[in-house]
Amino acid sequence: MEKEDVKIVNNGLEDEMELRGYHLCRWKLVLVGFGGLCTGGFLFLLLYWMPEWCVKATCSRTSVRDADVALLRSTDEFKRWFRAKVRVMQAPGKNPYESIHSQPPSPQANDHSHTPSVSTHGKNSHSPGNQHVQIRYFTLHSTKYFWNEAIQNFEVLRGLEDLNISCSSIHSKHSSGLSKNQQEYRRFFFGLNEIDVKVPSLFKLLIKEVLNPFYIFQLFSVILWCTDEYYYYAMAIVVMSFISIATSLYTIKKQYVMLHDMVATHSTVRVTVCRGENETEEALSTDLVPGDVIVIPSNGTIMPCDAVLICGTCIVNESMLTGESVPVTKTDLPNPQRDRKCEDGDVTYSTEEHKRHTLFCGTNVIQTRYYTGELVRAVVVRTGFSTAKGQLIRSILYPKPTDFKLYRDAYLFLLCLVAVASIVFLYSLVMKILNKEAVKEIIVKSLDIITITVPPALPAAMTAGIVYAQRRLRKVGIFSISPQRINICGQLNLVCFDKTGTLTEDGLDMWGIHRVEDGRFQPSEERADEQSLVKSRFVSCMASCHSLTKIEGHLSGDPLDLKMFQATGWILVEATEEETAHHDRIELTYVKPPNQLLPPAPAISTEQDMELSEFYELSASYMIGIVRQFSFSSALQRMSVVVRLIGERRMDAYLKGAPEVVASLCKKETVPEDFGEILEDYTKQGFRVIALAHRRLESKLTFHKVQNVNRDQIEKNMDFLGLIIMQNKLKTETPGVLGDLRNANIRTVMVTEDLVIIADAAPPKDGQAAKINWHYADKPSKQSNKPSKLEEVEIIMEDNHSVDESRPQEQYHFAMSGKSFAVIIEHFQDLLQKLVLHGTVFARMAPDQKTQLVETLESVDYFVGMCGDGANDCGALKRAHAGISLSELEASVASPFTSTTPSITCVPNLIREGRAALITSFCVFKFMALYSIIQCLSVALLYSIGSNLGDFQFLFIDMAIILLIVFTMSLNSAWKELVSRRPPSGLVSGPLLFSVLSQILICLGFQILSFFLIQKLDWYSKPDFYNCSLPNHLENLNNATGTTEERIVNDVNTTLFFVSSFQYLIVAIVFSKGKPFRQPSYKNWPFVLSSLILVVFLFLIMFVPISGVYQFLELVCVPLSWRVSMVLIILVNAGVSAFIETVVLDVILWKHVFSRDKQGSFGVSPGGPIPQEGIEVFGSRCLSWLCCRQRKVPKARYMHLAQELSLDPEWPPKPKSTTEAKPTQELDNRTNQNQAIS
Repeated sequence: MEKEDVKIVNNGLEDEMELRGYHLCRWKLVLVGFGGLCTGGFLFLLLYWMPEWCVKATCSRTSVRDADVALLRSTDEFKRWFRAKVRVMQAPGKNPYESIHSQPPSPQANDHSHTPSVSTHGKNSHSPGNQHVQIRYFTLHSTKYFWNEAIQNFEVLRGLEDLNISCSSIHSKHSSGLSKNQQEYRRFFFGLNEIDVKVPSLFKLLIKEVLNPFYIFQLFSVILWCTDEYYYYAMAIVVMSFISIATSLYTIKKQYVMLHDMVATHSTVRVTVCRGENETEEALSTDLVPGDVIVIPSNGTIMPCDAVLICGTCIVNESMLTGESVPVTKTDLPNPQRDRKCEDGDVTYSTEEHKRHTLFCGTNVIQTRYYTGELVRAVVVRTGFSTAKGQLIRSILYPKPTDFKLYRDAYLFLLCLVAVASIVFLYSLVMKILNKEAVKEIIVKSLDIITITVPPALPAAMTAGIVYAQRRLRKVGIFSISPQRINICGQLNLVCFDKTGTLTEDGLDMWGIHRVEDGRFQPSEERADEQSLVKSRFVSCMASCHSLTKIEGHLSGDPLDLKMFQATGWILVEATEEETAHHDRIELTYVKPPNQLLPPAPAISTEQDMELSEFYELSASYMIGIVRQFSFSSALQRMSVVVRLIGERRMDAYLKGAPEVVASLCKKETVPEDFGEILEDYTKQGFRVIALAHRRLESKLTFHKVQNVNRDQIEKNMDFLGLIIMQNKLKTETPGVLGDLRNANIRTVMVTEDLVIIADAAPPKDGQAAKINWHYADKPSKQSNKPSKLEEVEIIMEDNHSVDESRPQEQYHFAMSGKSFAVIIEHFQDLLQKLVLHGTVFARMAPDQKTQLVETLESVDYFVGMCGDGANDCGALKRAHAGISLSELEASVASPFTSTTPSITCVPNLIREGRAALITSFCVFKFMALYSIIQCLSVALLYSIGSNLGDFQFLFIDMAIILLIVFTMSLNSAWKELVSRRPPSGLVSGPLLFSVLSQILICLGFQILSFFLIQKLDWYSKPDFYNCSLPNHLENLNNATGTTEERIVNDVNTTLFFVSSFQYLIVAIVFSKGKPFRQPSYKNWPFVLSSLILVVFLFLIMFVPISGVYQFLELVCVPLSWRVSMVLIILVNAGVSAFIETVVLDVILWKHVFSRDKQGSFGVSPGGPIPQEGIEVFGSRCLSWLCCRQRKVPKARYMHLAQELSLDPEWPPKPKSTTEAKPTQELDNRTNQNQAIS
């Protein structure tokens, strides 16, 4: 099929996929069915595991337009395949947004059914009068994709935003609501308004879990062992599998129930829907479709959809989205055609740009306000899984797979074991045939080699360390919904921190004020509630310029506004609904100082009435009414209010916001000359600084005129009033944790709302190219003796060691704002990775920018952790290798880890436990690999003499040694502190490969030595040469050529049984390492006790032949001299294994070879000192040359970049310089070239 038939759906989005069309092929279906029967169903399993193979094996390629089956592949790094059945439904029209006045709805739509008339054959079953058309669609991941003839592709209908409607269009065309027929017509396409989290039955979950390849292999092994009458271990594997499956089913079921309960609160509620201008009706929220107009009740509700306010005001708790339970005021969407409230003209509506006017699904509307009898109304823009909450639930239901080198290497290692098993399988097959054994015996024994080489207990053994780590994490208040990510935490080398609420306390404290009079700063003051300041414009601005409101008699709103208002000591009074009815669409809120701050009343005299009236007039003159609010805009970085003092005609405007923004809107003569210096001094000390400004408005502006005036006309020619200095205190644990991470060579990045710029990017203007202005945030030469609070929150990046030693070492950090970051992503893609390599502070980042930052860091091969406390961090928490939420609210349900302790102490705890779990996984995997090879070697040697291990010997090794050792060696807890050295990230690494291969060779050598040595002894062929206390010894040997059971009992079998049993214990002990990632093994008393008991038992039965034990294990009594020889072989084996693992690997090779391969010259500080003197230099270079000849090119992308930049004389850019973006075409060509090269 042609390349052009590959379509792209969700183009440019996170879930972008390639789409190919197929139609079912009958002869292929018949062929696959016959093949499945011939293979006993294995072919069906293979096609179930491989969707791509399944579609290609049963279907033929066709155009996407005519497809019966859609085959999709994600375009991300995982390249996952999905299949979906294309269905055909009958609908009155093709476009849900078209009018259908002339087309009555079909009967199928009138029953509010979620599933419209569907046909897989494409035939119209309705009468010709209905003029129904066929709509082709498929469903994937709870999202419907509809065929669009215009673009010749499938697309997702998300809601009103598909129309790119303007704000004025929402008011003019969508404010009256939909008719019943229109609503039912749209429901054909959008379905029911519900986030349907179906909790699957236990039977379905069981089938899906059992069809896992590992469980299928276990089933094969159990059947084979039962055929060979090896029932005991088979039952043990069945029990372990049952426990594992039951635990997994319980966890999965619990997560589904949790998600279902989370969305059930708003899945079905009663709503009032507008039909026409004045008609309303009660309906279920599940009937809502985009375009419906709903009435928000005055007593509040939980939003069942995303809707934009077109009339009224709502106070909303958005903790589901933001992670903060601070109420937010939502105002109606500006209508430029009516009141010109929209500062940017008639712009296109966007839920992101107009979130101040949008009510999101799942958020709690606490109360509403309306004027002159109007209802608070909102237009539904998105429903179901297209809503903000629906997208969050989809990301949880269908997460991206965990991409970790350990798991990729594990499958590669298993393939190697399968290759070894195949070789031994062929060897055993030949040996059995040469020995002329029965056909059944040949098949069973040969297949048994595969179950020996690839142990069925491996999945359970690998999971043990993670389960134990999860249990330890739970004890310190860290919970995980993705336990597999615990191992990934052990590799983290960069952690991003949200600032407010994470590194610092949640709230801000008032530190002081710094007023300006006559264009000069006055001395700073600690309190704003002084009696002398009541009349000042500064305090009036603090008291009125906010968005606070009263809920059930308590002040609520933004924490910064709350602290600022409380610092004045003033009182807020809100007008009642009856009072607002006298003003057309005007909400009056008053602020006034308390009586104790007012000037004292004059003494009572005979003119008491006159004096009391003067006092009341004085009191009233300090009551300020808030006439109009311009809400805070993150894009504008400011908010303002229009107020009027009671008793005055003229109004005033007050403004607050970012200091540099406020100063730019003020008259130059009112801004002090030392404004920049004072501001820099405060920001360097870590303070949050807010600037205030005032303007006396013209007398011609009346109450009603000010409601229609443009914001830009108010916020200009202001008088600068001064600065409010807020203190965001560090949490007490923050400095210590950051110090621990710095000492462990873990890079830390801060994502903050404060602004500290050195890379200031500007978007293109007037046809000019975009540019970056480079300058220092602090002059390196400047020396200040002032104590700096910045030192306490210093976030140090890794030292960058230059490869070229002649070039002086430099340290530099980049900081940029979210606006600059956006420009760099759009126009400077070639610089992005270089900037994040040294980026330390990213200020004022939007939620999607935080996600982009994490993705960029991961693209240069960092293992990224993200620690935040709200859903504005939710995307980054999900995207990072390890997302750690400090909030237990709904917003963070998608985070892999949640800490009940709201401090960053959880980060080092998680990394330590991750490192311990990762090392445990390596230890277990190495041990299981050695166990397989040792046992396979023993069986292969015994097959060569027509013997084998007995069933109870297998049982003793598998149950008493392997399972006991595996589940106890995983109990080592994490080391008490973080070290600079990091564990390997995968099994295919120098240290691990050397460890496994060296131990395999050692065990191989000593088993072969024992095998040949015993056959060369004089007594081996003369069973009466020695006298044994066991009476059946001679009989067993004389009958060694009899049945299979009797051939098992011989001297070689006994020798290899004892030698191999001790080898299992030896490799378990040498692999069970402690420091620097785990506690020493001697502190793991279950492991020590188990090992000691097994060693004592084996020595006991070796030197004290107990008749019952020997008969059970099918052993023979060998001469004492040979038993002593076996002890010597075992001791030498143990000594060589320990020497190779602890001295050669951990000291010599790590110090001179492997540590240099991972660290050193590529921008990462070495984990420890490397001796470089005398003979060690020569030895180090020789070992490096022998073992790491290709070491010059670093594996990690960030190391490679650091190496390049250290040799680039133009990097870092010089301060006060400018970098202009390349022309778009040239940049695109360069990007295409880079992609072609890669």
